[in-house]
Amino acid sequence: MDPKKIKPLIELVQETGIAELEVAEGESRVRIVQTPAAVAVTSAVAAPEPSKGEAETAAGAVIPAPLAGTFYRSPAPGEPPFVEVGDTVAVGDVLCIIESMKMMNRVPSDKAGRVAAVLVDNGRAIESGTPLFRIA
Repeated sequence: MDPKKIKPLIELVQETGIAELEVAEGESRVRIVQTPAAVAVTSAVAAPEPSKGEAETAAGAVIPAPLAGTFYRSPAPGEPPFVEVGDTVAVGDVLCIIESMKMMNRVPSDKAGRVAAVLVDNGRAIESGTPLFRIA
């Protein structure tokens, strides 16, 4: 979602006093929650549904990129990656970040299991649907 569209949404939440607002645009989703002291903005991207047999292989499930952008394994330069090969993940655990349109989108796992492979190099430009991880 375009960052220029988020500011008016934050202002709307503040002006109206509503507690929460969630807006979806394509595969992007922005959720704005107002607490007594501040307004928090979170962004999530839903992974596209894989076609039959595409994501399930003998070696495990492939987690595809939900959008195009730049793939990052860690939350910031110099910090450890979210996951390493051999780590156990649960549904919803963050696997990586994809930077798209100057927004950092966390990519959660839609499968529980062990990270069998990281299929993309850190900092690489990717397309929507690019295989990112294999979860066994």
